[in-house]
Amino acid sequence: MSGAKRGGGLLVAGTTSDAGKSVVTAGICRWLARQGVKVAPFKAQNMSLNSFVTLEGAEIGRAQAMQAQAARVEPTALMNPVLLKPGSDRSSQVVLLGKPVGEMSARGFFGEAGGSSLGKALHGGRQEQLLGIVTDCLEQLRGTYDAVICEGAGSPAEINLRRTDIVNMGIARAARFPVVVVGDIDRGGVFASFFGTTALLSPEDQALIAGYMVNKFRGDVSLLEPGMEMLRGLTGRATYGVLPFRHGLGIDEEDGLRVSLRGAVRESAVAPPVGADVLRVAVCAVPLMSNFTDVDALAAEPGVVVRFVDRAEELADADLVVVPGTRGTVKALQWLRERGLADALSRRAAEGRPVLGICGGFQVLGERISDEVESRAGEVDGLGLLPVRVRFEREKTLARPSGTALGEEVTGYEIHHGVAEVLGGEAFLDGCRVGSVWGTHWHGSLESDGFRRAFLREVAAAAGRAFVPAPDTSFGALREEQLDLLGDLIEEHADTDALLRLIEDGAPAGLPFLPPGAP
Repeated sequence: MSGAKRGGGLLVAGTTSDAGKSVVTAGICRWLARQGVKVAPFKAQNMSLNSFVTLEGAEIGRAQAMQAQAARVEPTALMNPVLLKPGSDRSSQVVLLGKPVGEMSARGFFGEAGGSSLGKALHGGRQEQLLGIVTDCLEQLRGTYDAVICEGAGSPAEINLRRTDIVNMGIARAARFPVVVVGDIDRGGVFASFFGTTALLSPEDQALIAGYMVNKFRGDVSLLEPGMEMLRGLTGRATYGVLPFRHGLGIDEEDGLRVSLRGAVRESAVAPPVGADVLRVAVCAVPLMSNFTDVDALAAEPGVVVRFVDRAEELADADLVVVPGTRGTVKALQWLRERGLADALSRRAAEGRPVLGICGGFQVLGERISDEVESRAGEVDGLGLLPVRVRFEREKTLARPSGTALGEEVTGYEIHHGVAEVLGGEAFLDGCRVGSVWGTHWHGSLESDGFRRAFLREVAAAAGRAFVPAPDTSFGALREEQLDLLGDLIEEHADTDALLRLIEDGAPAGLPFLPPGAP
């Protein structure tokens, strides 16, 4: 494959959202990388509140950053040219080629374009105007890599959206990529979903549907084989694999408005604590919660128990409360007050009990917020737990900072419109600390192993817990283990020879048309 001037590829679609497209795409990337294939992930358009900053300072979906790690390459803006960050049920911030260009309504129109010339050019346009941009990004990747594994979004058979589709069959048609449709058998009805998904597509789209992949299967595969044979007889298409259900695969899956908390914390077996006590962490599940993956590194520590909470009484037995990032800082502040969580946080601070605010959560803990950008609420009082004043700017801060804190090296990434003016306290990363209350804009800082251990020792001391961080937990190594698990799933349970033929040669010729097709 490495001799090809233009890399081949494959689109991983799904019968539904959360069918396992992100996991299958990452697994194929890791399997190909093991074979020595230079491979890149790609998702034309993502909707997510979990994002990442690349080395060139571009914002992309965390799933594509994770898939790039699976492929053992550095993530770039080309891998996720359009990112939609929901701000309400009806609008999203549009991040184009890694930079925000404005707001988009649920009907597909761009709102205020801001100062970006690209945003102004797209003002008032519909999604299909982006097709040229995303196909250009894909072609650039194909010129650099042997293979590009694309991830779709939702279902390719959303017939009301097909005309403006740039992420499913729209991109497959533009690139002439074969499509494998993934179905979650754990939900039931997987054969009907495969057949119905195919039959609702136009003849031109159906010609690219090469076959199917069953995900999250429990039991004896031989019991499924008659169904797969009947499906082949009905559709003329093969099933390329039956992937078994596996615990511990909840890594950076991120489509849609819904937050799947079961995927936010590592599901693998929890090792016993090193010290006498466990450490209980409560994460406030604020509205429009973003980058909740920040707490994955805490959940990976033996003896640390992480849970998401939305009631004040749930903070009572917590040793550490985390106020995470959010796409709606003022909305989160109002939510905390309405639910009594704001008062509970203030009592904790007065009692010297640990609180950590990250990004939007850091802003909430400050004295004052001036916001004419995100909520347009103007001047709003914060919780007053940290001597910080925040002013929202139209230009978004996107950075990959590094430094030291608590005597340890730390790296992270920043994604925020709010600019913090720190008026006192002890320096802590780019924020501050007052007593047992910490605040920072840095996402990902807890993935730095030495810093995380030092921070947990401080938390344990303030909480009066005989908790001892494990001396050898490596979050990076744990993530690599998870990515290898994904590669194993593909290598052991998929028809890899057939997948490779699809990537190199495209969809098989002569695939039958299933009526009725698209209206």
